[in-house]
Amino acid sequence: MLQFAYTKVVPQPTPEQHVLAMYSTLAQAWGPQHWWPARTQFEVIVGAYLTQNTNWTNVELTLHKLRSARILSIAGIRRIPIRRLEALVRSSGYFRQKARRLKLLVAFLDRTYSGSLKKMFAQPTAKLRDELLALEGVGPETADSILLYAGQHSIFVVDAYTRRISERHSLLRASANYEEFRTLYEQGLSEGMRIVPATRSSGAASHFPSPMSLAARATLVQVFNEMHGLLVGVGKKYCLKAKPRCDACPLKTLLPVVIAGTDL
Repeated sequence: MLQFAYTKVVPQPTPEQHVLAMYSTLAQAWGPQHWWPARTQFEVIVGAYLTQNTNWTNVELTLHKLRSARILSIAGIRRIPIRRLEALVRSSGYFRQKARRLKLLVAFLDRTYSGSLKKMFAQPTAKLRDELLALEGVGPETADSILLYAGQHSIFVVDAYTRRISERHSLLRASANYEEFRTLYEQGLSEGMRIVPATRSSGAASHFPSPMSLAARATLVQVFNEMHGLLVGVGKKYCLKAKPRCDACPLKTLLPVVIAGTDL
């Protein structure tokens, strides 16, 4: 009699399901990240400009200087002479560009929304995103950071950490365009639509609670908010560019077998 051996085929999760598993794993491990740390909506926006091509420590130093000078507001940036603003933002690098772009931002707010962030953020996401992208120095990551963290719009922010982690988890190639990453994460996280409960806050990207990190927001907006911060924590501590620390990473069990423990 012929005997047959059967192998059970276990269906592999879709990329969207993998994204949701990453969120659940990290949220349970580290809890809320309290990102973006800021006191006001405008401080978030200024931080999104300042963080380009520098680290967050330099941004915090610059924000402290702006706050101490009492100009960390729309009215403050409007009235300060450009040379004085350049001196205050010098510690964030590219200070002439950043000072000019902050001035252009306020001019845009004045011209289009009578200087009101409330009016600006009341616009449909797609419309406002196009307007932000038309401003000098605002790319997709900066625009989406402003929309998500300052305006509470449901849009996912993609950064270099997201690209690196996604490639190592075989979700997308790092060379895929920004919108491919954004679509993947928005679709994956939309399947969850809930906040993973946690009793503590830890991880490499966690911050002390701030008025903006504690702001009321829709569930999906909060999930997008948390996931971006959680991925930053993975990228900063484990998914390093040269030598990833996969063995210690909370996402280790989700890694493809061929990548775990390698130096990709």
